[in-house]
Amino acid sequence: MSAVWDFADFDDHEHVHMFRDRHSGLTAVIAVHSTHLGPGAGGVRYWHYPQRAAAITDALRLSRGMSYKNAMAGLPMGGGKGVILADEQGAKTPELLAAFGRAVESLGGAYVTAEDVGITDADMVQISKHTKHVSGLPVASGEAGGDPGPLTALGVYLGIKAAIREGLNSDSAKDVRIAIQGVGSVGGGVARRLAAEGAKLTLADVNLARAKALAEELGADLADSAAIMEVEADVLSPNALGAILTEASIEKLRVPIVAGGANNQLATALDGQRIHDRGIVYAPDYVINAGGIINVALEYLGQTKGQGGSREEVESRIEQIPGRLAEIWAESKASGTPASAVADRMAQKLIGRG
Repeated sequence: MSAVWDFADFDDHEHVHMFRDRHSGLTAVIAVHSTHLGPGAGGVRYWHYPQRAAAITDALRLSRGMSYKNAMAGLPMGGGKGVILADEQGAKTPELLAAFGRAVESLGGAYVTAEDVGITDADMVQISKHTKHVSGLPVASGEAGGDPGPLTALGVYLGIKAAIREGLNSDSAKDVRIAIQGVGSVGGGVARRLAAEGAKLTLADVNLARAKALAEELGADLADSAAIMEVEADVLSPNALGAILTEASIEKLRVPIVAGGANNQLATALDGQRIHDRGIVYAPDYVINAGGIINVALEYLGQTKGQGGSREEVESRIEQIPGRLAEIWAESKASGTPASAVADRMAQKLIGRG
């Protein structure tokens, strides 16, 4: 396997750590992209990778995305990401979570972990027994923190509304046809908010039973998890895993807007140009999906530095997401530069790399 700095997605990351604990079975990667604005903050993903190199690539891409996400959200946090390699059975044990907590603690605060795919708030409680550099823990009503999914969903919903204004010149989602890929914590929350406003939804998820149940609840149509990318609609909202916008898939898109909560939606930087060339309004993922990290970052800052901590402030910051998207789209129009590249340049400047 190549050295980590030879990976295509290595972007002058400050730290990339590999952890192995034979007793618990932990195999993990923690990548810290930047601490220019503060400790590298980002969730830990629990996922099965057929090849370990793919886990490293994921950690590199996701940690860079977190640097950009935290910077664009105005948070005093850098970017980091953890990846725990799951076995095929997905056996997640208290011992494994404890070992990951010790791994985080060993970095001395350079990385602050939280929930991501495959991890629950109960898992975070287990991890927190072994490190203080953790967020996303259960909290009292009215406080920042806890499950970030619903707050991510709120930001994505508001971002979709902004994209509808930008691309369809409408202030309402009523009767807007929206295809949602992935209906877990984030996608499901987005779907419920849009359905309440009268949007016409088509849902898809690799968990067919989950998609079917939500479709029945909301009166939505159902599509295959792969075919959803080619559904004719007004908005495609990707809310599952990343790298789904490729040269081939962009060519087949039948929507004027792409706006969703999945991380790293563009497979390559060139795909940002491709989606721009098709005249599609694209909401850069790390801008629209910042609600969850705003929530857990303010929880962590409130507990450690007294710099935040209320749900009211979390929601106030999330409500700024549409304005950031509008600024990106305006610059994209004025310069002829893809929205993805505009957002990247803004973020790079904020983290001292512009």
